[in-house]
Amino acid sequence: MPIVKIDGLDTYYEIHGEGETIVLLHNGFSGGRMWDGIHPMLVAAGFQVLLYDRRGFGRSDSGADFAGYYVDENFREHSVSAMAELLALLGIDRFHIVGQCEGGVVGVDYAVRFPGQVRTLVTASTLCHSVISMQAFNRQKLPATFEDLAPALQKKYIRWHGADRGKLFYDICAKGGGCYGRTGFFDLRPAISQVSCPTLVMYPDRGYFFDVEQGVDFYHHLTRGELLVFPKCGHNIFEHYPQMYARQVVDFVRRQRSHSRAVKA
Repeated sequence: MPIVKIDGLDTYYEIHGEGETIVLLHNGFSGGRMWDGIHPMLVAAGFQVLLYDRRGFGRSDSGADFAGYYVDENFREHSVSAMAELLALLGIDRFHIVGQCEGGVVGVDYAVRFPGQVRTLVTASTLCHSVISMQAFNRQKLPATFEDLAPALQKKYIRWHGADRGKLFYDICAKGGGCYGRTGFFDLRPAISQVSCPTLVMYPDRGYFFDVEQGVDFYHHLTRGELLVFPKCGHNIFEHYPQMYARQVVDFVRRQRSHSRAVKA
């Protein structure tokens, strides 16, 4: 099992295929396993794919203080620093990013902090800004405890994080919105406006968590952005339309590559 030490903790990762690297960033409740239906199609299209579990997610260690880490005001900064350390250890210095939901937040933050490393950015179902406090949002949208989840969702958490950690992980993440609940409202717009690489915003038209207007607003704050809305689609676009999800990522990356070559010529 491929493991590296980051901040003294085991971080799980996988690398598949060959070619330009696409880094897949999972959402805020799952882990790298969410990409099982996506990464083979990216590999088949001629890309190398890196996926990994952030600290406390999936198969990566959480550390004894994960509950405190998850609500710490530096949580977002630490997510970026850990990603940078992983990429440095693996010798990957230029790549594309695809981030699902909270993975898109990590992707935006990374693209702002390390603009020279990121070729393109794709975000999917990523919140642009909250209209109510994140604590109120969690109370409105999420069952309070693991036991309140539908059985199918309980099985997902166990598959993503293991039988020992599935329940504990959900209860920590659902309570208060993590670090996002500390400041009350969430606003990614100041960071979005600083992203300099070509960026594709993919959004569902009827997501349970965020209205499609969030995707439109996200797009409007980009300097080099494109917007793609998936019809009759819920929050997890990668589950509703896996083939289209992967194809749109590949088409976007290839389109930007062709444009870059044309400009240089």
